[in-house]
Amino acid sequence: MYNGVYKCWRNPFEITPDPSFLFSTKGHREALAALCCCVRRRRGIGVLTGEAGTGKTLLICCLLRLLKHSDIGYAYVFNSRLSSLEFLQYVAADFGLDAWSKTKGQVLHELSKYIVARHQQRLTTVIVVDEAHDLSTEALEETRLLTNLETAEEKLLQILLVGHSELDEKLDSLELRQLKQRIATRSHLEPLDLEETSGYIRHRLHLAGANVDGRELFADQAIERIYCHSRGIARLINTVCENALTTAFLRQLTKVPPDIIDEVAFDLRLNVPSPARRSEQNSDAAVESDDDPAFMM
Repeated sequence: MYNGVYKCWRNPFEITPDPSFLFSTKGHREALAALCCCVRRRRGIGVLTGEAGTGKTLLICCLLRLLKHSDIGYAYVFNSRLSSLEFLQYVAADFGLDAWSKTKGQVLHELSKYIVARHQQRLTTVIVVDEAHDLSTEALEETRLLTNLETAEEKLLQILLVGHSELDEKLDSLELRQLKQRIATRSHLEPLDLEETSGYIRHRLHLAGANVDGRELFADQAIERIYCHSRGIARLINTVCENALTTAFLRQLTKVPPDIIDEVAFDLRLNVPSPARRSEQNSDAAVESDDDPAFMM
C-alpha cells in the first residue's frame, strides 16, 4: 500500500524468513558459523535455540541455501509434532526413500543403507529439525540413536536441532542426558538491542529500495518505542513497522511519530504481558505484599 510513496520495490517488513533480508549481528554470525562448522566437519549434533521470532528459521534458510550449492544432502523437518515412527518416516521420505508404508525397523534399515552409501561417496548427510522443542522425548532419543552411525573418525549423519528455549530445558533433562552428551555445538540467539533494532529497520528499508533513510522515516523516539514494545524480537519489529507505516500512509504523514507506534502496539496487544511475565509479576507482587507492614502484624 505504502510502497509507491516511499519508492520501495518490495515490502521491507514481511515476516517470512527471507535469507536476502538477513541482518547479520554478531550473535547471528556466530550461530550460523557454529551450524556450518557442525555440518562441514561432521561433528554430529548441533543445537540452536532462541525465543520465538528472533530469527532461528531465517538462519536455517540461509544455511540450507548454502547447502544447496554443495555436495551436502539434507532432510528438513519443519513440523516436529510427530511420533517417533512418523518422525523417521518423514525424514526418510524427505531423502526420497519409500517409507510411509513401512515398519520402524524397515525405515531404519533404509535410512542406514542410504546414509552409508552417501558416506562411501564422501557425501555429507544432514537432518535439520525446526521447532525441535515440540519433538517428544521418544523422537529426540531417536535422533541420538541415528548418530550411532559412525566410523572411528567421524559421524556419518549430522543433525541440527532448532527450537525455542524450551528445547534447552528438554535437553538438560535427566531422560535425555545421553543425547546431551552427544551435542557438539550449542548456540542461543538473543533479541536485538536498541542499536541493533535501529540498524535492523534501516537495513530492511535499504534492501527494499526505500528512497528515505530509516532515521528520516522513523524518528529516534519512534525506534525507541518500537524496541520497547517488540523487546528486540525481529518478527515483532516487522509487524509493528508494517502496521505503523500503513497507518502513517493513511494519515498522509511523511514520518512515523512515536504515538502511532504506541497505537499499533496497543492494537496488537503487545502491552499485554505473556503468561510467564504475568507469573513473574504476580510473584513480585506477592513478595511486596509479604513486606507490607500490614502483613507483619
